[in-house]
Amino acid sequence: MKKFHGVDFLLLDDELSEEERMARDMVRAFVDDHVAPVIETCFEQGRFPMELVPKMGELGLFAPTLPEEYGCAGANHVTYGIMMQELERGDSGVRSFASVQGSLCMYPIFTFGTPDQKSKWLARMARGQAIGCFGLTEPDHGSDPAGMITRAEKTQGGYVLNGNKMWITNGSLADVAIVWAKCEGTIRGFLVEKGTPGFTATDIKHKMSLRASVTSELVFDGCEIPEENILPQSHGLKAPLMCLNQARYGIAWGGAGAAMACYHAAREYALERTQFGKPIAGFQLVQRKLVRMLAEITKAQLVNLRVGRLMDAGRARHPHISLAKMNSLEHALDIARTARDILGAAGITLEHPVIRHMCNLESVITYEGTHDIHQLIIGQDITGIPAFS
Repeated sequence: MKKFHGVDFLLLDDELSEEERMARDMVRAFVDDHVAPVIETCFEQGRFPMELVPKMGELGLFAPTLPEEYGCAGANHVTYGIMMQELERGDSGVRSFASVQGSLCMYPIFTFGTPDQKSKWLARMARGQAIGCFGLTEPDHGSDPAGMITRAEKTQGGYVLNGNKMWITNGSLADVAIVWAKCEGTIRGFLVEKGTPGFTATDIKHKMSLRASVTSELVFDGCEIPEENILPQSHGLKAPLMCLNQARYGIAWGGAGAAMACYHAAREYALERTQFGKPIAGFQLVQRKLVRMLAEITKAQLVNLRVGRLMDAGRARHPHISLAKMNSLEHALDIARTARDILGAAGITLEHPVIRHMCNLESVITYEGTHDIHQLIIGQDITGIPAFS
């Protein structure tokens, strides 16, 4: 396959600053040089490429919007978004690792934590020397996190945590888990460190999606948490949802990145594959498919860029982010399926990235708020009527 030079039909590079373009190009080169050579094997073997983590830390891919004093880049949200776009062009599992590390672990420590918690974790996590995971979803409570069963009971020296969390990215890799539990009539966040008695993380096997990613179940059985490990500014469901908004925004860009990879693969294949005496790219039906793919990628880029600018201006609302995630992932999955169709039988092999992205996107469209839930979030915003029950 020819070298990737981006998908930018409407010259959106003109709307990016020099710093934003430089960050994008840096991650694009990292994906081409370090992710692409190993990711198909990792996907096939069902392992996350841990060897990439130090380089990701060196490049500032973990929580790049946090301040420089914590070892982060102090970048804007557009920069973060296009970084996630390029990472997911490599693989959803690699982008998921970065999203969880930054948006779901470092962000809540920064936003809700104490100075000591920030000092202990943030710089190490920014370098990739400590890994985090985010425990909100439970076996029976995904789209309805307020119904969570996990409880934290106050004791003389801290808290005792009981319950379990499911589908947790980085779970068994994590040095610290950001765990959300009901406590004294509200929802609070806790830092649960690896090796704490009563805390176990077991990997979920036999996945056909996000295979180059670690997904775990977290179990807390009489797990004693010291007082200093509560996130003191976390009160209510709003706290974890704020974290999810950060992650969902990055996922919207990531979906565009996966779609870009599939479009690129389909276009190159169509130009090279000959049938009936000419490249299949010369047939009307194939051109129609390629045009539709390009159009949806372009529209997703426009939506994502606008939402990023709104976030940087402090004007974004959570329905804006839901629209970006919903739109991007719906069309990314359709683009992946269309690309597989263009590649024919070749599309089901790992010789091409399409089937891997297609399988991954089946998860990405579901996590961090399902497609239906995001529609209901937007529906409530435009009608004023909640339709969640």
